[in-house]
Amino acid sequence: METRVALIGIIVEKEEAVINLNEVLHEFDDYIIGRMGIPYREKSINIISIAIDAPQTVISSLSGKIGNLPGISTKVAYSNVITKRP
Repeated sequence: METRVALIGIIVEKEEAVINLNEVLHEFDDYIIGRMGIPYREKSINIISIAIDAPQTVISSLSGKIGNLPGISTKVAYSNVITKRP
């Protein structure tokens, strides 16, 4: 199976969406390398970045599920690093 490294950028505009976001991220925790969250209190939003190493289909699935949550926006940046995973 081939995997790619990607960065998923997430903007949380509605605080109540965080619970659902964490549930979705927990489903994919086997692939997540790391996570960083920054509260931007002046704008009442949260900025989250997720580093992931997963098959293309898994990255797309995670991004799609996150993007369908109300009050959340997401974008993915893919690296050109593709590796075989045992």
